[in-house]
Amino acid sequence: MRPYVVVNVAMSADGKLSTRERRQVRISGKQDFTRVDRLKAGCDAVMVGIGTVLADDPSLTVKGEDCRQHRIDQGFPEHPARIIVDSHARIPPNASVLNKGSGCRILAVSEVADPVKVAALKPYATVICTGKEEVDLAALMDELGARGIRRLMLEGGGELIAGMMKAGLVDEIYTFIGNMIIAGRNAPTLADGEGFIVEAEFPRLSLIEMRRIEQGVLLHWKVEQPDQL
Repeated sequence: MRPYVVVNVAMSADGKLSTRERRQVRISGKQDFTRVDRLKAGCDAVMVGIGTVLADDPSLTVKGEDCRQHRIDQGFPEHPARIIVDSHARIPPNASVLNKGSGCRILAVSEVADPVKVAALKPYATVICTGKEEVDLAALMDELGARGIRRLMLEGGGELIAGMMKAGLVDEIYTFIGNMIIAGRNAPTLADGEGFIVEAEFPRLSLIEMRRIEQGVLLHWKVEQPDQL
């Protein structure tokens, strides 16, 4: 059984995740940070693409001591497993996600990844190889499910989210929309990639909840699967 996948992003009012230089922007505030931390703490794993790692160098750890302690009290590791989708094994060994905080790391690569780089990364993470030139996301989800990961939080970036959406692998989406305009035709959005060609391919969403948080709004969506339309 593949994991239940929840996307969480913060974006500007014009739908941008960061600037055109991929410079991280503080879009939401303390209340939303707490919400995201709790959401992360309730998952078995958190996943990002290599672009996010290279741009932001996130640790993907649970920040709140209360959230970490709750996980420990429930018999879980302090932090969820951290998964990086990196087809060509470009992640540097000193990346924060590979070094900060305890717990499991998983690196997903494709068959074209440099074996020397992969070997150098094995002391830091469990390596899963799937797909010829790009990571086969469906096969990766099957493998993660077989490893006991039931609920997965996907934090970006837009290329990976688009790939997961196209493969029908996303179940819910949280979008916090902040009170700013970033602009830029090359600034990343929630779902980038090549895009869908015909309207019949567009993923459809059902709105579960909408609420104001500080100076922004949180939209919580359920992704409608083809058999539900």
